[in-house]
Amino acid sequence: MTIKDLEPKVVWNNFYGLTRIPRPSKHEGKVQEYLYQWGISRGLETVRDETGNIIIRKPATPGYENRRGVILQGHMDMVPQKTSDSDHDFLNDPIVTLIDGDWVTADRTTLGADNGIGVAMGLAVLEDPSVKHGPVEVLVTYDEETGMTGANELRPGVLQGDILINLDSEEEGELCVGCAGGLDASASFKYHKYNTPAGYDGLKVAVKALQGGHSGMDISLYRANANKVMARILLPLIELFGVKVVSFTGGSLRNAIPFEAVAEVLVPKENTASVRKLIDSIFAEVKAEFADSDPSAALYVDEVPAAPKYIQGSVMLRAVKAMIACPSNVIRMSQSMPGLTETSINMAIVRTEKGRITVHSLMRSAVDTAKADLAGRVRCIFELAGADSIEFKGGYSGWTPKLDTPMNKVMMEQYQKVYGEPMKVMATHGGLECAIMGAKYPNWEMVSIGPTIKYPHSPDERVDIPSVGRTWEYLKAVLENVPEK
Repeated sequence: MTIKDLEPKVVWNNFYGLTRIPRPSKHEGKVQEYLYQWGISRGLETVRDETGNIIIRKPATPGYENRRGVILQGHMDMVPQKTSDSDHDFLNDPIVTLIDGDWVTADRTTLGADNGIGVAMGLAVLEDPSVKHGPVEVLVTYDEETGMTGANELRPGVLQGDILINLDSEEEGELCVGCAGGLDASASFKYHKYNTPAGYDGLKVAVKALQGGHSGMDISLYRANANKVMARILLPLIELFGVKVVSFTGGSLRNAIPFEAVAEVLVPKENTASVRKLIDSIFAEVKAEFADSDPSAALYVDEVPAAPKYIQGSVMLRAVKAMIACPSNVIRMSQSMPGLTETSINMAIVRTEKGRITVHSLMRSAVDTAKADLAGRVRCIFELAGADSIEFKGGYSGWTPKLDTPMNKVMMEQYQKVYGEPMKVMATHGGLECAIMGAKYPNWEMVSIGPTIKYPHSPDERVDIPSVGRTWEYLKAVLENVPEK
């Protein structure tokens, strides 16, 4: 049995088609062409804008011409994450999907259900003649995961509808009506390299198999951050034993909690045994502290040939201290919506290359002033540590909830009819494109829904099969009952 055999077939077949097309962020040419040809081949008005967003329009079902226009929206890109033992090539290989009971997952990679399932539902509405609806536009945006480029570059006046149903939420039964804003921070330290003196052993230290996950949705699970763990290991090695750092590589995506980090170091030969013992001791502490959230955490310490050069010690020490001082967790929980993270930061990527130690973090907050205050805190930490450059970019405001709208009423009423229970109204700490697009189309009513997806942005990503079917039935009921103009 494959995912093409799952019900509803019109949704799963479209998702299968997307899994065949490589589509990591910034490399979406193939999926753009796929979606464009998908619409053209079905005789639908299909537009590819200057940025690469795809818009496919379908006229109203006969008898529904007087309904308000609806935009079904998702993003075409996926987060390319894989385990260390996977040889998957995200630029060329299709995703290998697996069925595990009630879940669809992938073979040691991210699945791309974020947001492939949402896009597949939008395509299914266009394809299934039994769905009753007013005028529909399916908007599939470019490069959501690494910068929300498609949403940022979307031009006002292009879309005709005035109701946006975003299909990028990840918990069935929740009506999302707001989201956090975001801001990227990048701090860097310029360094020189020096020749390795005699009498040093080379070691490669790797922290692996952490849970990782989505830096918005999963930050409140308090999982270990591989970059923070590595910095915690390196500091006493440098201070107590004169260890020299050759390289530090951790994390790969701005919006994913890093689950792996690797450092190559040089250790005075007389201290090698003591250094190994200390590394094991520190990691044992980490394992105990994160036993519930990261039970599979693993440490590997291997001998390697001593590298010919190392990073300037004083600079490396200051950078490591800054990494330890800079937070990477929940900063504040919402006071108005219990259980929702208000403000957070994720230390996502660390690199030592081209003469610079660079630390990238992503801050999120539903409150713009709280986000600005956190940015100031980060700036001060890295300035005090002597960083040469601190930049903030990619900032966007949150999506402010509007609860009392005609479309919200439809969403709630139809959920009650389909599920027989009230729908939960909430906001998300993840970033949704609604915030950006809503500023360009202030007349829109906006909501976000989706089936249950667990552990997005990690190789454990999975989507609940029954929830896909139920969400599809709910979406059809909603479209049939959109208010009149």
